[in-house]
Amino acid sequence: MVVTDAEGRLLFCSPAEPASCADITHARKLSLVKLLADGPAAEILADAGYQGLGAQTRGRVVTPPHRKFKKNPPEWYEGMDERQRKAHSSRRIRVEHGIDHLKNWRSLARHHGRREHKSDTIQAVAGLLSHQQAVTASGTRT
Repeated sequence: MVVTDAEGRLLFCSPAEPASCADITHARKLSLVKLLADGPAAEILADAGYQGLGAQTRGRVVTPPHRKFKKNPPEWYEGMDERQRKAHSSRRIRVEHGIDHLKNWRSLARHHGRREHKSDTIQAVAGLLSHQQAVTASGTRT
């Protein structure tokens, strides 16, 4: 799970799960739901994997609209649904770019090592990327 600011700069990167895990389950394991519900008001733009967290976090998690009609949707619904999803993805594009910066690091893009070391690699790359973005944002070099 990766959290970025509105500019796409990396703020948080959680450790990797050893097995496949749903996004919403991972958020619950990390106590993100409780943190968001009890913490300061902030809007979190999330993908469809987090649908349902909005109700549990007092509307702080914003996901694409849930598709109401799976089969044979009315004509009016198709256009409305498409506009809502496009508006959400347009707001969320910076977040996706931030995630892409993390994935572009060669050690993650071509990870051929053991799975038990991947979480450490992700955390190390996230730290380096965060530092790189902070230095770039401040305009100074260390």
